[in-house]
Amino acid sequence: MHVPDGFIDAPTSAVAGVVAAGAVAVSLRGARRELDERTAPLAGLVAAFIFAVQMLNFPVAAGTSGHLLGGALAAILVGPYTGVLCVSVVLLMQGILFADGGLTALGVNITDMAIVTTVVAYALFRGLVKVLPRTRRSVTVASFVAALVSVPAAALAFTFLYWIGGTTDVAIGKVATAMIGVHVLIGIGEAAITALTVGAVIAVRPDLVHGARGLRQRLKLRVDGELVDAPDTSDSEPAVPASAAARSRRGLWITGLVTSLVLAGFVSFYASADPDGLEKVAADQGIDRKTEEHASADSPLADYGVEDITDARLSGGLAGVIGVGVTVVAGSAVFWAVRRRRTDDTSPADTDVSV
Repeated sequence: MHVPDGFIDAPTSAVAGVVAAGAVAVSLRGARRELDERTAPLAGLVAAFIFAVQMLNFPVAAGTSGHLLGGALAAILVGPYTGVLCVSVVLLMQGILFADGGLTALGVNITDMAIVTTVVAYALFRGLVKVLPRTRRSVTVASFVAALVSVPAAALAFTFLYWIGGTTDVAIGKVATAMIGVHVLIGIGEAAITALTVGAVIAVRPDLVHGARGLRQRLKLRVDGELVDAPDTSDSEPAVPASAAARSRRGLWITGLVTSLVLAGFVSFYASADPDGLEKVAADQGIDRKTEEHASADSPLADYGVEDITDARLSGGLAGVIGVGVTVVAGSAVFWAVRRRRTDDTSPADTDVSV
């Protein structure tokens, strides 16, 4: 789904850039309400994890592959505003360092892959959790459906942008049919990855999952052979020690980072080499006739390889590890800065207390 330079004309790309910049500005402000000392580190990790999993193209049809977009996953784990920022950080790192997604098309890519996927997925997710039972399984099911729908929604958004500013004369109906058809299949993979990841985090730290806040499954007791709700003693139960909670968060963060490094540094070598959905449709429909060379084509990490390293496995793996490292650092810096701004904004009110 990464749109290269030359697919969309300059005026449409500029308007998409303005839309993307406005959405990022709104998200920076909205993320202040979502990020705290617990979730800010997780947000940086989510960005790195999305970067890693996007390297794992999976086959979806004859000669076509797909990969995670990540908007649904980010929105459910850390909130919709922070989710937009997570995917935007990933797209920025990919465009600048790895020549993946055009630089003049960065606004198009953020609009399509960060904004549309996050907004559509989170709106659908919230609607589903309101009508489903408030259980962990329901959150996972809602995650699956939201992620599934978000991918063809992004494909439809690209088709709309191409209808407005496409640089080749192609029947838009054929583009829409091809894009939505293949991305419905890719959406199944997106849904599976999202549901598995959300379910795994909920299993160990449900309090860190934004989409699961307020979720409470009452303890069941067996009385006279029947299961009944235990009395709600949450107010009288002792709080989890802060040190134990911090160790748990640290353990989750380390596990997530190691997983991301392994996926990008090792598993990515076995990813499908077939073109992804957009690349395949572009080649079949003639959209790619005016593709321009990427401004970062000479980057030492272009095309997810390290310059001057001839061994493909080592080159790709090292590039993946570097990408995860750079993304987690850049993302964490952004989210800690946002959290610090939230602290600065709230500290005067917090300190103005009459005793």
